[in-house]
Amino acid sequence: MQHRRLGHTELQVSVVGFGGKELPNVEQANADAALNKALELGINYIDTARDYLDSERKIGRAIGNRRREFYLATRTSARDAEGAQRDLDTSLNELQMDSVDVYQLHNVSTSEAYRQVMATGGAFEALLEAKDQGLVSHVGITIHRALPLMRHAIESGAFETIMLSYSLIDQENVEAEILPMAREHGLGVVIEKPLSGGLLVTPRTSGEEPSEPDPIVQGSLWYVTSNDAVSLTIPSMTGVGEVEENAEVGSIESKMSRRQLYQLRQQIGDLGQEFKYGQVCLRCGHCQPCPNEVPITDIFRAVDMYRSYPKELRDLGLRLYQSQNVKAEECMECGECVANCPANLEIPDLLEEAAELFADVDVSQVLDVDKAVT
Repeated sequence: MQHRRLGHTELQVSVVGFGGKELPNVEQANADAALNKALELGINYIDTARDYLDSERKIGRAIGNRRREFYLATRTSARDAEGAQRDLDTSLNELQMDSVDVYQLHNVSTSEAYRQVMATGGAFEALLEAKDQGLVSHVGITIHRALPLMRHAIESGAFETIMLSYSLIDQENVEAEILPMAREHGLGVVIEKPLSGGLLVTPRTSGEEPSEPDPIVQGSLWYVTSNDAVSLTIPSMTGVGEVEENAEVGSIESKMSRRQLYQLRQQIGDLGQEFKYGQVCLRCGHCQPCPNEVPITDIFRAVDMYRSYPKELRDLGLRLYQSQNVKAEECMECGECVANCPANLEIPDLLEEAAELFADVDVSQVLDVDKAVT
């Protein structure tokens, strides 16, 4: 198992950690077997959250007696200090442990939520107090979708870790700027949803036990761990088979080659499915360069953001579209992009839909999201 330093902390974490989000869906015996197998295979970072029903309790019962063998991370969704302290007390009781290694503010993904947790009497105060008391070793934050908010949190210097959603299809657009920025500022980068919420898998018949590791699952995890800005990824696991399959990726020392990446994208393209936020484009860039310089992937991303993000963040899609020097209507329908697309998308038709979508939008309604953060 490969290990990396978690940002500027002293923690040397396995590049594949154990995500505990799905543990409420399994019996305690299954959780016992999966978690103990994870430790046996060198996984030393266990992640959960107060919101994950009985996940903390199952972790405590399964491996509480092996506390020195792993780092533990959990989260609070409380926005005030009193609520965060109450959540921490409950978490420690459920986990049957006297401290956690990483305590995180959970899903702080709007400007209002960020202001609440960072204000006087906000949840961040409780994290700092818990750290002073030795109940928490390091503090972090998790954010979805809101790139300006991610930038602000990283640059604030308040946090030691940041958790982001990231996968081969880069569903929240963090690869180009946010991941390198977090690394530059010394934050430990914890990646959730490396399989895009369980969608990057090879379909199989219900109840069918795989006879060998899933190449899409392992390839997708390998892609994430191949990024040097990533400290570790925490795919959710519920059984010994998943643990063994995922842990195997953690032992791969080499980076994914361009040929291997292309083959993986072809396999994912063959799934022919829609991903989170209505995404069908794989963000692979094989459609570029366009003879007419249409930024196809950025336009498709803008469409997904505008159509599927929460209302307070939807304007990020409009801003992204308006920032493009060449717009969707400049497509000449030459077909070069279609021939190169691993997902076999009818790109000119989708560009026409994008042009129609944004033609009907009142640009004067664009919000200045960057200023709204502070």
